[in-house]
Amino acid sequence: MDRGYLDFERLYRFAVESAFFVLRNKSNVVLRRRYSHPVERGTGITSDQTVLLDSKRSASHYPDPLRRVCYRDAETGQRLEFLTNNFALPALTIASIYKSRWKVELFFKWIKQHLRIKAFYGISDNAVKSQIWIAVSVYVLVAIVRKRLAIPMSLYSFLQVLSFTLFEKMPVLQAFEDINSEEDTTNAPKQVILFDF
Repeated sequence: MDRGYLDFERLYRFAVESAFFVLRNKSNVVLRRRYSHPVERGTGITSDQTVLLDSKRSASHYPDPLRRVCYRDAETGQRLEFLTNNFALPALTIASIYKSRWKVELFFKWIKQHLRIKAFYGISDNAVKSQIWIAVSVYVLVAIVRKRLAIPMSLYSFLQVLSFTLFEKMPVLQAFEDINSEEDTTNAPKQVILFDF
């Protein structure tokens, strides 16, 4: 989880239910180091420590020890600090779990940008999953059609044209041939000329 989800009361409920979490630490969280574990420096892990929350309020919400893993990203040089309640996994795996979380966020960002799901028609798990899978399936089918027809325009533009010609009674290729021929033959400006002097 990202720093916005740092709520020690809720995290303690996860721990009590035998679930583990990995989240990015905030800079204002006061921690007291209890023990430092050895790390391999070549992996990007700079420290692996057992810590306790030092603030009375936070410690009352999460009284158990936590694990702090510090990692320096070789590509960006950014230093990242993670908190987890999992002491069994290697420190590098903890950093990899957080990196995988970012891939999930990018996937949902992609869904918002490409699948055009404006609203869900149901709120149950099955309804939401069904609508997402239908949208992904349509997107993949359109990509296959675009590739098979060897249409050079971007997939986004291809989807735009299909959405405008969805209820037109014409072959799909004809819609794209009209667009290509108009682009080739006209070199006129894209704005309408209001005054012809």
